[in-house]
Amino acid sequence: MADLNALMIFAKVVEAKSFTEAARRLDMPVSTVSRRVADLEGEFGARLLLRSTRAVQLTEDGAKLIEQARALAEINDAVDDARSKRRTEASETLRISAPPSISDTVLAPLVAAFRVSFPNVGVKVFISGRIADDFPDGVDLQVKIGPQRKAEQGRLKLITYRHQLVASPSYLRGVKPLLVPRDLLAHPLLAFAFPGVESTWTLTEVGGSKREVLRFRPHLAISDYAGLTSLMLADGGIGDLPPVVQPELMRDGRLVEVLPGWGLPVFDLCLVHPPSRAPSGPMRAFMEFAGDMLPRLFPELSH
Repeated sequence: MADLNALMIFAKVVEAKSFTEAARRLDMPVSTVSRRVADLEGEFGARLLLRSTRAVQLTEDGAKLIEQARALAEINDAVDDARSKRRTEASETLRISAPPSISDTVLAPLVAAFRVSFPNVGVKVFISGRIADDFPDGVDLQVKIGPQRKAEQGRLKLITYRHQLVASPSYLRGVKPLLVPRDLLAHPLLAFAFPGVESTWTLTEVGGSKREVLRFRPHLAISDYAGLTSLMLADGGIGDLPPVVQPELMRDGRLVEVLPGWGLPVFDLCLVHPPSRAPSGPMRAFMEFAGDMLPRLFPELSH
């Protein structure tokens, strides 16, 4: 198979009617252009161009090849134009809202990596614990967490995960093994909760059909996972934790899963844009980037 880059260079030389002019248009040294065309001739075992001090001319063998080479050069130019247009389009400010629980472990590394790849895009992030289906004014994209749901227009699922019941190893060393959900009621339970909302955990047997809804009065209820993890690390009890919140605590064993045979509900972490308008260049770029990067940040999660 011929070197596709060499074919493209060959077409540019014919178009420019000069190695020097082709090198200028391609932003390459003349010696490189000449060598690549010579290599192509070596591959074909025939001279493709007649060189002179004034111009170059196609040989009979070169004329047979030039149409394919021109088609390749046109495709390459089209790709370059599309890439340039996209970069130009993606050169405004992107406004993103997200819940506080994932600001440091999900959003911060995602936005930092995105800015490296798209330095022309400004990013403004608004952290809000407000739960609502409508879009705040001036926001382009929302990072939303919620129960699994079917694919919808304007919603891109990034990763899927389930919360885990966790505690510190030192806390668990001093208690009887927990075998079934009701065993949890003998322990101080730490819940993520909002005012006026009853604390419940719905647990489903992994690989089975049993399902239990555990209603309890929490030892502490707080709408902040940072506070919950601090208490769990201090041997304060058992709580639920999404694996996207401070995942290093589970990875290095400072917290361990309790009742691994019983699973909490599954959630989707999604990017959502207003369905009433088409996404802009920066919005599309960020959604594609996040869809590729988030599974890499959390390879242990399904997506």
